[in-house]
Amino acid sequence: MNKLEIIKLDDNEIDLRGIRNWPIWEKGVSRFPYIYLEDEHCLFLEGEVVIETEQDKVTLYPGDYVIFRSGLKCIWTILKPVKKHYHFE
Repeated sequence: MNKLEIIKLDDNEIDLRGIRNWPIWEKGVSRFPYIYLEDEHCLFLEGEVVIETEQDKVTLYPGDYVIFRSGLKCIWTILKPVKKHYHFE
């Protein structure tokens, strides 16, 4: 199983999952390491972020639905201020 999954959801699926009711996290331009201790599901609303893992480097944009799996070690580089809905499982 990939530790990082990027999915495109349509508005209907976003509504069905209740994502618009999840809390919002915002952060300005920055760079920091992060280790996920539980699964995080999030929908990016604004910004541009590069996520670097041991295996890959991906850029996330508004509209990306991302699952960060527990145990993932990565570096976040926020290029444009981020706003996202998030939920931990």
